[in-house]
Amino acid sequence: MQKSAGPLFYIGLLLFVFVVMFPFLWILLAALKPPGELFGERAFHFIIQNPTLDNFIRVFTERPFATYLWNSTVVATLTTLYSITIASFAAYAIAWLSFRGKTIILGVVLAVSMFPQIATISPIFMFMQSMGLTNSYLGLIIPYTTFALPLAIWNLTIYFRKIPSDLGEAAKVDGASVWQTMTKVFFPLAMPGVFTTAILVFIAAWNEFLFALTLNTQEAMKTVPVGIVMFQGMYTIPWGEISAASIIVTVPLVVMVLIFQRRIISGLTSGAVKE
Repeated sequence: MQKSAGPLFYIGLLLFVFVVMFPFLWILLAALKPPGELFGERAFHFIIQNPTLDNFIRVFTERPFATYLWNSTVVATLTTLYSITIASFAAYAIAWLSFRGKTIILGVVLAVSMFPQIATISPIFMFMQSMGLTNSYLGLIIPYTTFALPLAIWNLTIYFRKIPSDLGEAAKVDGASVWQTMTKVFFPLAMPGVFTTAILVFIAAWNEFLFALTLNTQEAMKTVPVGIVMFQGMYTIPWGEISAASIIVTVPLVVMVLIFQRRIISGLTSGAVKE
């Protein structure tokens, strides 16, 4: 018979949750405070005397934040769709097809993902500039592939390898082609893993900063991370607006994870437990 958790367990759990959520809570408080309470004696108070939504309103009325959100959404979504599509075929081939050099391919994928962005930004910028792709969505999607595609291939290869090989052999006996086996047998079973990987790739693309800062310099093409950084003026830092923008950017990701948490957990466990 299992013992019920004692009070110390719940106290420790509450402390852990508080520590994890404290940065988010503090940013939320800063976003709701008027300028007079952001500094001075009440700067470190948890209770807000005059809560206001002015910071959230100014983010959209005084800055092109809606444009930043749209740019980030388009780039992150297209990067995710492209990377997951290519990675699904690559991962299936690496996991189940017999050909030479699979280990080398995985090694190259790992090597590409280990390159620091600062080491690749100069040649990528020169290439994009020569091709006329700076200040464009495609000019960000292509370099985003350097970190999104390796992440997707590695994760999906693990998920495909955990699918029982008997299913593929049975499909082959029934006369299924490689394409039919892949699309009708393996892909449906790997969908939780594909979904989880898509979430991870989307978040990585959504939060990317260096490529977006370097390649898209026009105001109308900036993404959210770059736009928030540019809130800072020459002599002042609008902490209230920065905090409000950070909350606006974070909430959709949190809501998305909460809505699809069952699929995410299913995908994580399918990659960890062999059938």
